[in-house]
Amino acid sequence: MTEKNEKIHKTIEQAEQEGKYIRKVRSFVKREGRLTNNQERAINDHWQTMGLNHTDGVIDAPTLFANENPVVLEIGFGMGKSLVEMAKAAPELNFIGIEVHKPGVGACISSAVEESVSNLKVYEHDAIEILADCIPDDTLTTVQLFFPDPWHKKKHHKRRIVSAEFVETIRQKLKVGGVFHMATDWENYAECMLEDMQSAPGYNNLSESNDYVPRPDSRPLTKFENRGQNLGHGVWDLQYAKKA
Repeated sequence: MTEKNEKIHKTIEQAEQEGKYIRKVRSFVKREGRLTNNQERAINDHWQTMGLNHTDGVIDAPTLFANENPVVLEIGFGMGKSLVEMAKAAPELNFIGIEVHKPGVGACISSAVEESVSNLKVYEHDAIEILADCIPDDTLTTVQLFFPDPWHKKKHHKRRIVSAEFVETIRQKLKVGGVFHMATDWENYAECMLEDMQSAPGYNNLSESNDYVPRPDSRPLTKFENRGQNLGHGVWDLQYAKKA
């Protein structure tokens, strides 16, 4: 082991001993596209009211939203169209979105402003670190993970965000009875998600057939998904509730 690698190893080991979570394998590749003028303007003009920063640490949702409404967390909201649609349709809920790609964050904020959505806050950061450092345990009503990168090559499966460790982290953040809702259009990933969830302690499968659930009305049908269904492509939804 080189001196440089030895120092890195010691730093990671020391951090873990101090209880800090070190993300070793990313579930995403940071492909940073250029911001449009509208996206950049939305971030600059509205980050103070809609943006959340990893460096600010643990949040207090009632203070953040100025109410006691249930909190829904979405991981990887893409360009944010569906997330804004959900937040607009459910003003009785508070929504927090996490996305690593800045253009998507800008597009989401722009859409939220255009639709006069005020019950939505967003992070531009790695979801694993936000969960570890910013979201208190036993506080979320719903966690949504829709169409995560499937990393369909077998050698890349380790990059898939859904894993036993991730599932347990989500369980800790949910309130009792809170729901972890996943959706994917890759059958192999759906099977892996189902396997991970069936073996995870502390969850009840909300499926009547103990596997997948029909798409709930709360999850908007995207143009991409609708087009895929017309071509005969499948989409699999899973919903699990945290046990008492």
